[in-house]
Amino acid sequence: MSSIEQLKLELNNTREALLAHPVYAKINDLSGLIQFTQYHVFAVWDFMSLLKSLQINLTCVQLPWMPRGVANTRFLINEIVAGEESDVDESGNRISHFELYLKAMQQMGASTLLIDHLFAQLQNGKNIQQAIHDASIPAEVKDFLLFTFDVIENQPIHVQAAVFTFGREDLIPDMFLRILEKIYAEYPEKVSIFKYYIERHIEVDGGHHSQLALEMVNSLCGDDETKWIEATAASIQSLKVRARLWDGIVSGL
Repeated sequence: MSSIEQLKLELNNTREALLAHPVYAKINDLSGLIQFTQYHVFAVWDFMSLLKSLQINLTCVQLPWMPRGVANTRFLINEIVAGEESDVDESGNRISHFELYLKAMQQMGASTLLIDHLFAQLQNGKNIQQAIHDASIPAEVKDFLLFTFDVIENQPIHVQAAVFTFGREDLIPDMFLRILEKIYAEYPEKVSIFKYYIERHIEVDGGHHSQLALEMVNSLCGDDETKWIEATAASIQSLKVRARLWDGIVSGL
């Protein structure tokens, strides 16, 4: 068995528990979906920070430019960044996945006040840890964000790549898709963009980008057993933090 397959096998139980989390059953109407997005948006946002950290560490984003790292890895991360940062919305206009999510929230009537407030704090110069601590969000959401930025600031690049690939995979069970279809049937004018966002995410992240990310982890860990052990441990921890994020969202529904 390859190292990447062994890692995936060791994640299986934690991954399956996450797929069976009660949060999905709780989002059974438009009101529940609105409340869900107001907290989940933070995970959509910090995903991009983790992705950009990978780009900073694996490619050259400084002047003067010089070749950096392995060309195949540069290609992988730059393609993922382009897709996440400059995809298309439901009308074919260029947009990042985060901005598309905000657009979906606005269509359904969800408040973006909490994420807007965090952005305002950061733009005013507050450091990320303090801004998270001061945010009016559940402790589980804060812990999720703090975990991500701890990985970004303190963990080696192979661990960051593993958390990105396995810990931040969007696990969307069939049950949630059925619930979303039901809500869409009742309120097409309010959830059409969110439905498009989910479908687009499954299409892009669940297919092509997923394979690129696996190749990136495989390249960064190589034949180093210690790196694979570290990557596995961090991925499991990331999934557990995601489960606690879901716990926090459930408590608010």
